[in-house]
Amino acid sequence: MWREMAADDRIEVNVDGFKVVAYSFGSSTETVFCLNGGPGLACDYLRESHSCLVDQGYRVVAFDQLGTGASDRPTDTSLWTIARYVEETETVRKTLGLGKVHMLGHSWGGWLAIDYALAYQENLQTLILEDTVADMPHLVLELERLRASLGPETVSMMQKHEAQGTYDHPEYVAAVTILNYRHVCRLPEWPAPVRRSLDDWNMGPYATMQGPNEFLYIGNLKDWNRVPDLPRIKVPVLITHGEHDELTPACGLRMKLGLPQSELHIIPNASHMPFYENPAAYYPILSGFLSRNKAG
Repeated sequence: MWREMAADDRIEVNVDGFKVVAYSFGSSTETVFCLNGGPGLACDYLRESHSCLVDQGYRVVAFDQLGTGASDRPTDTSLWTIARYVEETETVRKTLGLGKVHMLGHSWGGWLAIDYALAYQENLQTLILEDTVADMPHLVLELERLRASLGPETVSMMQKHEAQGTYDHPEYVAAVTILNYRHVCRLPEWPAPVRRSLDDWNMGPYATMQGPNEFLYIGNLKDWNRVPDLPRIKVPVLITHGEHDELTPACGLRMKLGLPQSELHIIPNASHMPFYENPAAYYPILSGFLSRNKAG
């Protein structure tokens, strides 16, 4: 089960002249390399929910992506592309000498992990895709389905504000808040690591790449679709989703059908953060997959 712990090492990595800060737990040669969601979030929420894997003999590495947490925060919007983040991820892996890794990508980190796998598959032992998608246009359709549950008048109101760009209007914010508590984290009190990441959100990368909130995709990733490329990924893949996930189980099935060596698990009584919402169901699935796919 997750718990907060201090990193054994805090490493500053030079990425094209910028400082990117990585955190390492444990010393095993079996490394779980975590790519957190966002974009624009510090890695706290994913780091703290997975560092406990050291108890099972793994090294766990996470890093604050450029623009987040303790890493540098440039304001040049041309930096906010998935291709640049793929190269940043590879620079961190090489600098830390991680060798082949179990790459764990959550949400936006899953999109990044998929593109990383397509570019650097030889560096992966396994790929773990948590609460993520491989097809943004399909996700947009799923999000429309989720928010339709708010009722036609509320959806009409949201569309009006989206057309006007008034995303900060109280009634629009209220509707998004309801969706967040249904489909992002269903706990009445969100865990401290989640709050730390959210309270330090850099909206620069987020708005450029995704959009103004979790339910409107208008950034430079809105047409991203890797489903045709998924059969090229040959390593074992674990796909997990919460049953109420904003990145829905249907998105998980779409990935599973394209990945030659994949398994899909739906976590009950959870949405976008099963590791906090239902840890008793989540951790055995992850641990079992890692154990079955250790190097050597």
